[in-house]
Amino acid sequence: MKFSFFHLMPYTDAEASAGTFYLLGAITGALVFGYLTDRFGRKTLFTVTLGIYLVFTVASGLAWDYTSFVAFRFLAGAGIGGEYAAINSAIDELIPARVRGRVALAINGSWWVGTAAAAFFSFELLSQLDESIGWRLGFFIGATLALGIIIIRRFIPESPRWLLTHGRADEAERVVAQIEEEVRKQHSDLPEPEGSPIVIEQREHLGFVEIARYVIRNYPQRGVLALALMTGQAFLYNAIFFTYTLVLTEFYGVSEKTAPLYLIPFAVGNFLGPLVLGPLFDILGRRVMISSTYIVSGALLLVTGQLFVHDVVSATSMTIAWCVIFFFASAGASSAYLTVSESFPLEARAMAISLFYAVGTGLAALSPTLFGALIASASRTNVNYGYILGAGLMIAAGLIAIVLAIPAERKALEDVASPYTAVRGRGPCAIAAPAPAS
Repeated sequence: MKFSFFHLMPYTDAEASAGTFYLLGAITGALVFGYLTDRFGRKTLFTVTLGIYLVFTVASGLAWDYTSFVAFRFLAGAGIGGEYAAINSAIDELIPARVRGRVALAINGSWWVGTAAAAFFSFELLSQLDESIGWRLGFFIGATLALGIIIIRRFIPESPRWLLTHGRADEAERVVAQIEEEVRKQHSDLPEPEGSPIVIEQREHLGFVEIARYVIRNYPQRGVLALALMTGQAFLYNAIFFTYTLVLTEFYGVSEKTAPLYLIPFAVGNFLGPLVLGPLFDILGRRVMISSTYIVSGALLLVTGQLFVHDVVSATSMTIAWCVIFFFASAGASSAYLTVSESFPLEARAMAISLFYAVGTGLAALSPTLFGALIASASRTNVNYGYILGAGLMIAAGLIAIVLAIPAERKALEDVASPYTAVRGRGPCAIAAPAPAS
């Protein structure tokens, strides 16, 4: 949307650049809060990070010039970047292995419900109120939604896995007992735990360098896969989502006030993809579904780009095409976070998510600015070059997944990657031989 202080630079460049500052904040927040999530716990940090996002989203609506606006967007992005590490590690450590894929994808995809609501309210506010006021209220509504989520999250327990590896075994037992008590209300006979026991050495803190060396030494192929998946989805989303309405206004003559409405079907497609395809990640497996969602979405973007270049699609049909593309891309993007979360040891889970998110997003951070420049050229061919690059990254990541994706479906996290502090246990690198307790 167009803000009253954007006269300081060309409209397209200003909006796209604001998206880049938001992404830079997300990168910074991911690294800082990812480390703190493994240090101080999942529950604490997914509350703190969402609180930071809430505060600076409100501040964005109070911005007095472009500089203050991008500063607040940077800080709001920091909250979101940290959120990815905290909430994804918490989800995967709390959800049963047999349904971990579908639940993780559904929760990640639910972000788009809020996006659809925000797009609707943005349209209503810009239609009914003066432009200088409407955009500010849009940010306040976004903060209200975040406040509601914080209240709900108060009832999510801390990860028993994290508690156990941080010297809080009694608290971990209490959390597990509470969960089992709730489950027994629906299923009176609980199955016995599966798999052989795992013995760990409880430690309060592990250093980033210590864990990074362990991960690099033991999981190099998983690192390549994680980087490819994160970079592909980050470029595609950051490039198209932050410039979505610009394409509509610049090439299809859609008014700036009605453009947000086109985000609603786009958000619906992004939400339905993980919801519908999520169960297949547990049934058909990670390798099949990760590779297919990445490759299919990339191929569809190539086709759509050609239709766009030859001007054979309208604003409506272009939106429909994007919905179909991101039906698959959204499931693939959500699976990237799931893959990183599953692939690395418990003690490094949040840091791994944050690291690969930061690197992948960092490589794609300038994509909104790049696409803004391509759109500003008023050349459909130039814009399509951006689509070709995004599609190529997605297809390449899908091909890498065919070779390197881990069959983690229906497996306990400890069977996929044994904890770093394991003295005896399951999974790859089961004998971790950690240093003495500090």
